[in-house]
Amino acid sequence: MKKILILLCLSIPIGLFGQLRPNGYKLENELPCLGKGAYDTPSSNTINDIVIVGDTVWVATSNGLSMTVDKGQSWTRFYQDAVFGTESVVSLAYDKKTHSLWASTAHNTDQNGSSYPEGSGLRVTTNGGVTWLVVPQSLDNDNDITEQYGANSLRALPVTTKIQNITYDIAITGNTIWTASFAGGLRKNKIDSLLVDPKRSWKRVVLPPDNRTKISPTDQLDFCLSPVAGKFCSESNLNYRLFSLTAVGDTVLYAGSAAGINKTSMAKQAEINNDLVWERFQFQQSSNNSISGNFVVGLDYNASSNTVWAATWRANDTSENTGVSFSQNGGASWNRVLTDEKVHAFANCRNLTIALADNGPFRTYDFGNTWSLPALIVDSKTGLKLGTKIFYSGAFTAKADSLWLGSGNGLVVQDGNQPGWGSSWKLFASSPKLTSRSETYAFPNPFSPKLDGVIKIKYSTNGANEQVTIRIFNFGMKYIRTVVQNATRGSVHQVDGQSNGVNGVIDYWDGKDDSGNIVPNGVYFYRVDVGSQEPSFGKIMVLQ
Repeated sequence: MKKILILLCLSIPIGLFGQLRPNGYKLENELPCLGKGAYDTPSSNTINDIVIVGDTVWVATSNGLSMTVDKGQSWTRFYQDAVFGTESVVSLAYDKKTHSLWASTAHNTDQNGSSYPEGSGLRVTTNGGVTWLVVPQSLDNDNDITEQYGANSLRALPVTTKIQNITYDIAITGNTIWTASFAGGLRKNKIDSLLVDPKRSWKRVVLPPDNRTKISPTDQLDFCLSPVAGKFCSESNLNYRLFSLTAVGDTVLYAGSAAGINKTSMAKQAEINNDLVWERFQFQQSSNNSISGNFVVGLDYNASSNTVWAATWRANDTSENTGVSFSQNGGASWNRVLTDEKVHAFANCRNLTIALADNGPFRTYDFGNTWSLPALIVDSKTGLKLGTKIFYSGAFTAKADSLWLGSGNGLVVQDGNQPGWGSSWKLFASSPKLTSRSETYAFPNPFSPKLDGVIKIKYSTNGANEQVTIRIFNFGMKYIRTVVQNATRGSVHQVDGQSNGVNGVIDYWDGKDDSGNIVPNGVYFYRVDVGSQEPSFGKIMVLQ
């Protein structure tokens, strides 16, 4: 089988790919942050995942991996080095038994004139990032056309390409690591064996086909393991397009796909040839106790309340709803909350759950009966605002003394002991330092007002407090908007310390004109007037 045939078949349904960012996954390299060492911020403002181990906060970003051991006072960046290169980090998992941190990586690649996401495997460290092993992306050989499940020899489409074969999520049970991929489906391996031989082959995991809700190795089965229909398999099984995982201890695993939530309980069964019994939970139009939608982009487990939380989006059935589904009885019945909200991930601590969504981080103490959103998130020291409502990731420290939230515009942290949401925030906004007093730039650029919220305009006040005015013009230099006028900047909105009279200050533009309308696509210019100094100019490309 030719690889190109697999590539052409593996396309996410129209209408879903553009909206889908499982675990906050987003590929972009908007900030040229180089190297590995001590920095003030993570290496990117796109935060895909967060894992906290003791005092160490690990942050998966679109520009590699970052970590802090001192609550964000300094950061180590793993980016543009021999291990991570220029990879985006999609998801993270930590194994406390081997003290190993696992990070899945990906990048964009051009194929036949189009750009596709491509998986590049896993990076793993057992010593806090001092050394790393590279685990290649799991691929099949051309002749891997069958998979044994019990007494059944099932046809299986060999996935021989890394394109759209991205590890969206990772889970760990006992000595087993599990990975979820759109192209590769659900796979597993032994942790201790991978740490010795990172190139060790992975095992494909047999899940129920779309026309069954349960399978057992003792069943007589005849179907094809394939996420798409084609010449090799005439049938398409959406349940083999995997996006999310969560483990309950060492014995239970939930796997979210484009066709529902799969569950296996390893403690209650004897494995037959390493095969497992699975059941699948789907949306049911006739039941109010089913999940809200079959497209499951996020899963998490709250041990304090024995609750499984799922980000369940509408898939193919128009009767489905996008929202959150949760179960407190192992999936026997589900409750639906946050209808119409696109949730990407969850953060859990004791009786508290936070759903990270397109409209903010929704917080509940009572299993979704009531939800609350924070007020405008502003850095308590600098006055900088986050500038977006879209959140992709979150995590609490083990002692619940701080909460970390990741967005596409930066990382924020709050004292976890504040009542309700509180108002004290610390914002980490990554940007290269200016090299001269007259330098200015805007990011992300190109800029989408709908997706990015605001574009950040960085400039210098020459290390002093000055009156600043920033105006926007279109390509013909026609006036569009005044962002700030005679506003005091310097100690306010400052993100970088002073060096040779050069500091870094940030202001924002939301992509709107003076009438409050979002401007059309095109090239725009901005002018920064700082005190009596010569004005600085920059260019912005608006692209919806």
